[in-house]
Amino acid sequence: MAYGAAGTAALWHPFMFYKLKVHAGAKRDKLLRKGPDSFELWIKAPAERGLANAAAVRLLAAEIKIEPKRILLIKGAQSPAKIVKVI
Repeated sequence: MAYGAAGTAALWHPFMFYKLKVHAGAKRDKLLRKGPDSFELWIKAPAERGLANAAAVRLLAAEIKIEPKRILLIKGAQSPAKIVKVI
């Protein structure tokens, strides 16, 4: 995978899996790339009713420049550690 100037993915491919660690209830939304397939996210949204999960998906989608509907939450709906799949 190639990286852009800011360390973001310049290329991705369908059916790629990403590991996420999400910190809900943060002061601001922030994303830190930990490796080629892992991110740590700080989300303002609370960890209730799926709000933090939806915000995490939107933030990741903006980072890798795809539509949020192309990211599926595979594992970790009620956990800070999540696995998502790009379709």
